[in-house]
Amino acid sequence: MKLIGSTTSPYVRRIRILLDEEPYEFINLNIYGEGRDELRRNNPTLKIPVLEDGGQEIYDSRIIARYVSAKQGRDPLTWDQENQLTMIDGANDSAVTMLLSEKSGIDTSQDVMFYNLQRERIMTTLRTLAAMVEEGQFETWNYPAICLYCLVDWLDFRNLVDFTGVESLLAFRDSRKDYPWVAETDPRNS
Repeated sequence: MKLIGSTTSPYVRRIRILLDEEPYEFINLNIYGEGRDELRRNNPTLKIPVLEDGGQEIYDSRIIARYVSAKQGRDPLTWDQENQLTMIDGANDSAVTMLLSEKSGIDTSQDVMFYNLQRERIMTTLRTLAAMVEEGQFETWNYPAICLYCLVDWLDFRNLVDFTGVESLLAFRDSRKDYPWVAETDPRNS
């Protein structure tokens, strides 16, 4: 098995944590630099992660997670868990948009509908996820909890949000720092 990605991607990190003790080769690419050609060869959508296993290529972290979970004999996600992932991915996608815009020299703090909508999506979602954490919905260390961990830690790593009012997300993250493969996949160690 081979996983193609980047050590700083929260989508790649969630798969690396999910893979746990599975033997695999990790190909760390700079997808905005010299690794761009390699990415083009492996995924026409130019997104990471990509999983290669026995001649099968699988794109997108959510599909890869389904594939890996099936190989590991895990139960499929419930509809509530799928909705949790949709929220996590929505906030993550908007945050990536904000980060890439900032790296492109665009002032994302301006009062423009597009960026206002991204900020609103992120914070509305984080408030909902914080309430779910407080209700105990992410107590089990499963794929949705891994994804939430990766989102919160990445947002903090990139300094993309003010966690005022959603501090329970940071407490959730901090209480799981010693879980398997969390420290090994920390983007700060890249």
